[in-house]
Amino acid sequence: MLDGKVAIVTGAARGLGRVEALELARQGARVVVNDLGKAGDGSGRDEGPANAVVEEIKALGGEAVPHFGDVAVWADAQALIGTAVETFGDLHILVNNAGFLRDRMIFNMSEEDFDAVVRVHLKGHFCTMRHASVHWRERSKAAGGEIYGRIINTSSEAFIFGSPGQPNYAAAKAGIVALTMSAAQGLQRYGVMANAIMPRARTRMNDTGALADMFAKPSEGFDTFAPEHVSPLVAYLASPDAGNVSGQVIVVYGKSMTVVGAPSIDTQFEAAESWTVASVAEALGPHFAKLRPVTDGFTVSPF
Repeated sequence: MLDGKVAIVTGAARGLGRVEALELARQGARVVVNDLGKAGDGSGRDEGPANAVVEEIKALGGEAVPHFGDVAVWADAQALIGTAVETFGDLHILVNNAGFLRDRMIFNMSEEDFDAVVRVHLKGHFCTMRHASVHWRERSKAAGGEIYGRIINTSSEAFIFGSPGQPNYAAAKAGIVALTMSAAQGLQRYGVMANAIMPRARTRMNDTGALADMFAKPSEGFDTFAPEHVSPLVAYLASPDAGNVSGQVIVVYGKSMTVVGAPSIDTQFEAAESWTVASVAEALGPHFAKLRPVTDGFTVSPF
């Protein structure tokens, strides 16, 4: 499906990023495997776990190179795009996956905890998308028409359900969806499709803590939260078959995929004249009196 295509996967040394990079390679893409680490001394001994994934791809008969850098650092993100173009001649697919957690209830969360998570998840997505979009826009101008571009971003159901112990993560993941929607509209004219996935998968972010038991690998039977169940969707969204798929949000895990619809209007009220406090209360009071706080509904999901 992806012969001749060049892909970047961020946070690709482990977990979801690793299986996504491997699947793209199996489908024929040449892959830049990004994760934290640093270039070596020129002897080929680059330092970082991304090297192991590069070797796995080569063992499959594919082509890959590592990139060591922080996607939320402007220059590192720019160099990441440059690595793809300079090594393989172009860039077609950007999979943003890098992230980590610093969970706290909002009354216990420090400024640093909030800033760090929003920085890596939201800013990290933005930085790579920004530099990739510059490349694609220039390529489109040179070609005089549409080119081939795919963005697959990683959000989370935490943004829908407002995970109470993850105000930083939930906010960042909500921002990623909004960023994806904006990019989908702004880049479609150049031939670039942008979508977001919401995976449920066992990774280092949930192998400890409150969700560890839920995500634990079962001793037998189907492994619902194996990250390998997510990678086929990523490969599909990266492929020519998804040439008319953009601005979508898809939940994926196990044997399930759910396309998330856009927010819809619940109930609309009209005032006879301009609103007053009294008329607002008269309109909304009876409406909400028959409902319970929406947090009651949120408890159905642990994400």
